[in-house]
Amino acid sequence: MTFDPAERIERFHEAVNGMDFEAMEKFFAKDATYVSNGVGSLSGREEILSAIRLYFEAYPDQTAVNTLVETLTPLTGRAVWSVRATHSRTGKPLVREGEETITFNEDGEVISVDVTDYQAF
Repeated sequence: MTFDPAERIERFHEAVNGMDFEAMEKFFAKDATYVSNGVGSLSGREEILSAIRLYFEAYPDQTAVNTLVETLTPLTGRAVWSVRATHSRTGKPLVREGEETITFNEDGEVISVDVTDYQAF
C-alpha cells in the first residue's frame, strides 16, 4: 500500500476530532504504542483506545487544530497542534500545544505515536 503519511495523519486527526472511535480503531495496529510526556506510555490498540475514550469523557468539547502536518519518511509523519477543552466535571480549561510523530506500517496502520507536549498540563 502506498500512501502519504501527512495525508494519513490528517485523516486520523479527523477521526479523533470527530470522536469516531470506530474509525480510530481501524487506524491503530493491534500492537501499536502511544508515548506522551503528559499521558505516559500505552501499549496495544485496546489500551490506547480505552485511554482516548476516558480522555473524551473528561474533555468532550475538545477542539484541536493542526498548524503543521508533514511527511518525514515514507512511513512517518509529524503534526504540530494546539488543543482547547474544558474538563466536564471541574470546568477547568485545558490548553495544550505540542507535536507528535506518527509511524505507520506498510499497510498504513499506526504502529507508534510519540507525543511531546510543549508545557505540562
